[in-house]
Amino acid sequence: MALFEPIQVGTNQLQHRIVLAPLTRLRADENNAATDLIVEYYSQRATPGGLLISEAILTSLKNGNIPGFPALSTDNQIESWRKVTDAVHAKSSVIFAQLIHLGRVGPSQPPVGPSAIAPRGLNASANNKPYETPRELTKSEIKDIIQEFVIAAKNAIKAGFDGVELHGANGSNSNMRTDEYGGSIENRARFVFEVTDAVSNAIGVERTSNRFSPWSGNLDVEDDTPYETWSYIVKHLNPNLAYVHFVEPRDDYVRAKPDFDNSLDPFRALWKGPFISAGGYSTNSKLIAKTAEEKPKNLIAVGRTFIANPDLVERLKHQWPLNKYNRDTFYGGSEVGYTDYPFYDNGNNA
Repeated sequence: MALFEPIQVGTNQLQHRIVLAPLTRLRADENNAATDLIVEYYSQRATPGGLLISEAILTSLKNGNIPGFPALSTDNQIESWRKVTDAVHAKSSVIFAQLIHLGRVGPSQPPVGPSAIAPRGLNASANNKPYETPRELTKSEIKDIIQEFVIAAKNAIKAGFDGVELHGANGSNSNMRTDEYGGSIENRARFVFEVTDAVSNAIGVERTSNRFSPWSGNLDVEDDTPYETWSYIVKHLNPNLAYVHFVEPRDDYVRAKPDFDNSLDPFRALWKGPFISAGGYSTNSKLIAKTAEEKPKNLIAVGRTFIANPDLVERLKHQWPLNKYNRDTFYGGSEVGYTDYPFYDNGNNA
């Protein structure tokens, strides 16, 4: 089965193609550091030759702090993540850190973004008040944010991560700039390339990757030309990156109805290296296997079902039944819904 065939990702030889998707869980401590519970969570899901992608980790706290959100800017935070990576490596697994800047939804006063455009809707992190209108970043501030990514990437390597994934989702309708960072696709893509190149130069291209979501619509961000925009980006990324990671259009995280009209196949065709796809696989083991079989360079990132099944790789390999996830315990809290999901017991139902 192709799902369990080896594949080279960056400097890492993986033994299967089931990936832990990056999942915000909001269980860091009051200092934005990883806890022993977080160590256990990732260790439970580590498998020989498997790839884990961490939850989104803040590059810094300059754009505000969200309780439970981890960061990678202090010695304490670096050392806390070192415990995670040590535990994962002890199981011969691979782990990349996903790095994020919260942009216009950050909790700073005011938040900052590409343009002074607030998301529609209510901010769940601010007692369901309307989102604040962000302040448009200056070009010098954009350069500063790029350096924040570089510093966080170096800190991730210090913490023992095998590489970093740059959170590049979602669209571009929040960008109405008229300078070299706005307007045309080439200009709107400039920040992606500048961050990617700066991080690659700092830690190595084979340890650097990107995640994109052309159709998500999450946080009111979309793009009028998704195929043109992301095709241009994929064509111009360094082909030696560890991988690119795309969210399927059918992902139902923010949609009432999944989108089956669009496809990631045009981007797969343009990218010659490892290609991770996520979204819509969580409860469909047949689709996971089918995608890996039909797309030879594809890895499958699984989210919700990996939350509920720490031994997901073995369950899929042996076609054992799956635990059901509890959406109410996804964010924040204790070990409940985090590290207390049962492993499969000797072929008996968990």
